[in-house]
Amino acid sequence: MRTETPAHHRIEPGILYFGTPVVLISSENEDGTTNLAPISSAFWLGWRAVLGLGTKSQTARNLRRTGEAVLNLPSDDLAPAVDRLALTTGVDPVPPSKVRRGYTHVADKFGRAGLTPVPSETVTPPRVAECPVALEVVVEAAHPIAEADEGLRGGVVAFEARVLRVFAHDGIRADAADHVDPDAWRPLIMSFQRFYGLGPQVHPSALAGIPEHLYRGPDIDRARSAPVKA
Repeated sequence: MRTETPAHHRIEPGILYFGTPVVLISSENEDGTTNLAPISSAFWLGWRAVLGLGTKSQTARNLRRTGEAVLNLPSDDLAPAVDRLALTTGVDPVPPSKVRRGYTHVADKFGRAGLTPVPSETVTPPRVAECPVALEVVVEAAHPIAEADEGLRGGVVAFEARVLRVFAHDGIRADAADHVDPDAWRPLIMSFQRFYGLGPQVHPSALAGIPEHLYRGPDIDRARSAPVKA
């Protein structure tokens, strides 16, 4: 029996968050303390990450000033901890736009989330011990978004970050030390402001037949020479 092809209908949703991984960004504040903020506008190209942030956020300010951060990737079981950071900001006073959305200022983000900071190897901000993956990064560039639109100009920025170190819990590593087991790694996903996890593999991928080493780029060799913080 032939199944009828579903029809498309035009809609205008207020947001287009169709499902992206949650990232907890740890960065250094002006006074030397640590800010910890969840975002879900992030993707990876090789050993580089692209991060979308509001320009008035504490994280954006810190990234511009220090040029370094840690991208901590929580697993789906850490959703309650991540949610405790929702509606919080490191900016004091809280910007009017965030006041309208119910945000409050919180200085101790690790304490609020119930997470544990551990020293990083190549950058000043700490990693999150509970997150199965942590990427130490430096900022390579900041790209303004919607600069041609007078009403949107200056509101959003995309940071290009280069990875210096990748740390992973043993529980998600495959037999080969440098590989992550996708069946063991269960990232926390944000879809239309709600938390989800991943289900089992739905279909074999032809791309899985390509050895990972064929994707290795020069950023990996460059990262090996990154100086270790004293």
